[in-house]
Amino acid sequence: MYNVLVTVLCVLWLCLCWFGYAKFARRQAKRTHCIASVMHRHRISWMQRLLYREQFIADTALLASLERQVTFFASTTMLILAALLTLLSASERLFTLIQSVPGVYPATLLDIQVRLILMIAIFIYAFFTFTWSLRQYGFCSVLMGAFPHVKEGDEASEDDNKFVKNLAKIIDHAGHSYNYGLRSYYFALSTLAWFIHPIAFVFSTTVVVAVLFQREFHSQTMLVMNNIDKD
Repeated sequence: MYNVLVTVLCVLWLCLCWFGYAKFARRQAKRTHCIASVMHRHRISWMQRLLYREQFIADTALLASLERQVTFFASTTMLILAALLTLLSASERLFTLIQSVPGVYPATLLDIQVRLILMIAIFIYAFFTFTWSLRQYGFCSVLMGAFPHVKEGDEASEDDNKFVKNLAKIIDHAGHSYNYGLRSYYFALSTLAWFIHPIAFVFSTTVVVAVLFQREFHSQTMLVMNNIDKD
């Protein structure tokens, strides 16, 4: 009964940190600068420059590079899922191995299986977000083929500007999906600490939130990107 309570509390803490931070980050992005808001501004600037370009060779190569990054993580996620399913089928051996490690929190076979199932669920979510990001980048490739062209010196029409903003928004959505997949990896790694001790899991999950907040809102990279078009 005690182990069940600990498991429930740990899962609730993970959900609170993960989804609570995601909601906080979305709200905070509307109030202050963060990587997501700064990148969206640069994406709009990128799309605005496309209006006056004759060829999109470099731009399509850049979009293909973004797709390759997402494809790498999507395929890696499938390999991790295969490994986790193999571990789940051999959970009795894993249980024996973990219990032989000194200092590890005592757990039952069911506890080990629950943790493995939780990690499987996290990586399934990551796979769905990565593949959705990949599809959205594919949509952007099609829309880039239909991109309007404005002659140098002419002013873009209202429809042209609307196309620019909407395409930038789709790329932004694809970037968000990619970011959600990466967060899944971070929280899945923190779940590994649960095999050692529930307190280690709570601590590692809290550290993940702190790292995400620092990188997205106060990192040097974000500050530099925010100042690029202000110099």
